[in-house]
Amino acid sequence: MLHFIVQFPLVTETYQEDILDKRFEIGRKIYNALVKITQNRYREMIKTKKYRLAKTELSELHRSDKNDPGRKKELLRSLNESYKQHGLNEYSFHDNVKNMQKHFKQNIDSFTAQKIATNLWKAYEKLLFGEGECIHYKKFGELNSMEGKSNKAGIRFRDGKIVWNGLKMPVKTDSNNDYEHQAMLSEIAYCRIVRKFIKGKCRYYIQLVFKGRPPIKTKKNVETGNPMTHGDVGLDIGTQTIAVSSRTDVKIYELADRVQNIENEKCRLLRKLDRQRRANNSDNYNSDGTIRKQGSKRVIWVNSNKYKQTQKKLRELYRKQVDVRKYQHECLANEIILKGDRIHVETMNYKGLQKRAKKTTINEKTGKPNKKKRFGKSLANKAPAMLLTIIDRKLKYHGSQLIKIDTWSAKASQYNHMEDSYKKKKLSERWDMIDGSKVQRDMYSAFLIMNINEDLKSISKEKCDARFDDFMRLHDAEVKRLSGNKNLSSIAI
Repeated sequence: MLHFIVQFPLVTETYQEDILDKRFEIGRKIYNALVKITQNRYREMIKTKKYRLAKTELSELHRSDKNDPGRKKELLRSLNESYKQHGLNEYSFHDNVKNMQKHFKQNIDSFTAQKIATNLWKAYEKLLFGEGECIHYKKFGELNSMEGKSNKAGIRFRDGKIVWNGLKMPVKTDSNNDYEHQAMLSEIAYCRIVRKFIKGKCRYYIQLVFKGRPPIKTKKNVETGNPMTHGDVGLDIGTQTIAVSSRTDVKIYELADRVQNIENEKCRLLRKLDRQRRANNSDNYNSDGTIRKQGSKRVIWVNSNKYKQTQKKLRELYRKQVDVRKYQHECLANEIILKGDRIHVETMNYKGLQKRAKKTTINEKTGKPNKKKRFGKSLANKAPAMLLTIIDRKLKYHGSQLIKIDTWSAKASQYNHMEDSYKKKKLSERWDMIDGSKVQRDMYSAFLIMNINEDLKSISKEKCDARFDDFMRLHDAEVKRLSGNKNLSSIAI
């Protein structure tokens, strides 16, 4: 079922904020207590011979070319039995949290406690079935949202107020906002209370999760949401840029171009924090600048008021960075989905791009070893995976979804449709020669991805031949637009 969220500020008094802070802390402790219980079960399960043999054989089946669905089904059934036997499922988590909730029933209702258990189960789903590596405890102040399961019990929205275990807090709405008015006509699935730290102060919001599709935004009784067109769209997304190709437009964008200024200021504050920390705790450092080990004793750090002020400034920058990045991604996603309803993109392993290189290579010019760092900082700043998630969410509102092609089979970065051949290129080669025309590499890859066959594994030469002249006209217009601007080096314009 489709859902959409509308966020409103809460009008809270000081005593209500104290109660909310207390409940967030109780929720954090319930979560951590549940982590401890379930981690013991998980450790016992991975010790069993039955689990280890099934997991090893299933991994070997995935790596091999053998297609044995019968054996795969047996192994999955064996793993599910292990999960059930050791209480690693969502319903077991709900049973465990039930006894904890009874001690805090004046603050945490049963529905909210169950949702805490559900959030932990989502982390275990990544660990058991996805790419998760471990389950983390939540530190003090890390739990900043609490939600219910429905609008009938627990956290509820009633007559313009949020009602939760004795608390009644008015919701600040805008009577002149037609979007909010249209959203309120939809059925509320559940409510979520969110705590945010803005300019050093705690502010509280309510996120109403509605069922169905979001209303179309209007301005002065005129619809601002343009209708989606039908057609193929190709996306070539990198660590910092995204190229878009459709029948009517070809573009290349820098992802979240306003974030870098914040990153520079963030680095300056981090250096300032380090200087202040060293000045206040000189006994905790060795002469070479490393932290002195205290054996079994815990290292005690003294933080001055100036240090705490710098921490608040840094926290505010992190918040701004998140908000600016998400806002720019939402705007870019709106622009992309207007170009067509069949949007294709390559599957990307962003976790692999974040890891350091294993091999040590030598720079030919300097003769020194190259750095093993890869794209961790770029991915953290630009968040390309978030943009794809937003595009997919918006497409689902229109009955479509993001189509991921087989990267290894299609080889869009190596294919030349004129010669119908593949050729490997260095990452530094940003331009191609296609039929005597100079073509920007990322935009051409987006064009090839747009013309993928129905099998999502091969590129259609016929489509490329028919659409190439229009692509070159739009490509040259985009190159002209970018010429003279201060672009990223990877764009090479």
